Amino acid sequence: MSNQLGGKAAIAGIGATEFSKASGRSEMSLAVEAVTAALADAGIDPGEVDGLSTYTMDHNNETEVFRNIGGRNLKFFSRVHFGGGAACGPVMQAAMAVAAGVADVVVCYRALNCRSSYRLGSGTPPPSVTPAEAALYAWYMPYGLVSPASWVAIAAQRYMHEHGATSEDFGRITVACRKHAANNPNAWFYQKPITLEEHQASRWIVEPLRLLDCCQETDGGAAVVVTSLERARKLKQRPAVIRAAAQGAAADQHMMTSYYRDDISALPEMRLVADQLYAQAGIGPDQVSAAIFYDHFTPFVLPQIEAFGFCAPGQARHFIRDGAIEIGGRLPINTHGGQLGEGYIHGMNGVCEAVRLVRGTSVNQVADTRNVVVTAGTGVPTGGLILSGD
Repeated sequence: MSNQLGGKAAIAGIGATEFSKASGRSEMSLAVEAVTAALADAGIDPGEVDGLSTYTMDHNNETEVFRNIGGRNLKFFSRVHFGGGAACGPVMQAAMAVAAGVADVVVCYRALNCRSSYRLGSGTPPPSVTPAEAALYAWYMPYGLVSPASWVAIAAQRYMHEHGATSEDFGRITVACRKHAANNPNAWFYQKPITLEEHQASRWIVEPLRLLDCCQETDGGAAVVVTSLERARKLKQRPAVIRAAAQGAAADQHMMTSYYRDDISALPEMRLVADQLYAQAGIGPDQVSAAIFYDHFTPFVLPQIEAFGFCAPGQARHFIRDGAIEIGGRLPINTHGGQLGEGYIHGMNGVCEAVRLVRGTSVNQVADTRNVVVTAGTGVPTGGLILSGD
């Protein structure tokens, strides 16, 4: 694969609001706060922004965000579909715009009142779902599966059957993420670690998912600033180089209900993304220092570990034992606490944490960080990044 993207752009600034259950503010206010914080972090004047990229599910109009931050000339704007699967997509599109010379400073943002206004886990379609999409769901979705948790439960049950995984294996993901969140003052679950016993005692949501297997529903916003690596080197922060960026949808993909494949225990779309990322960056799993895996539900973390080649298919339950995914382990994951522990900002807060790891400023810093894998969305058309130090 010819790599025309990797190493040409970098994330120069990150910003976020507080993560809460009732922001008391509009989503536009959250978006503007996150964007201006990211620009301040980079040391870039809002008037220099000439590109914006976000999600189709974001309710904040690009031109209104641009006007509210004091923008002057907007030359590039884009949106990526599929909710959590979009988190790395806007960064990829921003990097492509910068590398192609279409824009100089592109801000990627996501802001939502996902707890106080609407709840994506409720089973009620969010406002962004079009009539055409609703019609597709009517055909793809088995009767009675009305929430994301129920969709994931089907694949999780099959994974358990195929590979011998247990609810305790899923719980080890939550325990690690909550341990990391406990050290993060910006996390909702700051100073609130849990034990595996507490995970096992939490109530069922949709078997085999317990309450503590499910991510939070959060009010908040997060943003990152993408510019050329050359310019990023002259700004306030150490650049997080976008070494690789990819998206992927695999055969017979039906959003989060791809139940018609021969094998529903794996995530082929994530393997497609992993293969692209490694090819672009010219590295393999042994050169990855840490990973920010999309953890909307714990069962999908295990096949992600496998898709990226950190262990053989079906072996992730063994890989994660004995602290392997915690600080000091073979592959520390979600050092900010993830969506299980910090907040659910559809993955954009995970991109921010990967930047902190590259800078060396994470509250759970991984020693000698070289390359950080970031994923976005699982079970859906998805995306990923590899961020590296300059």
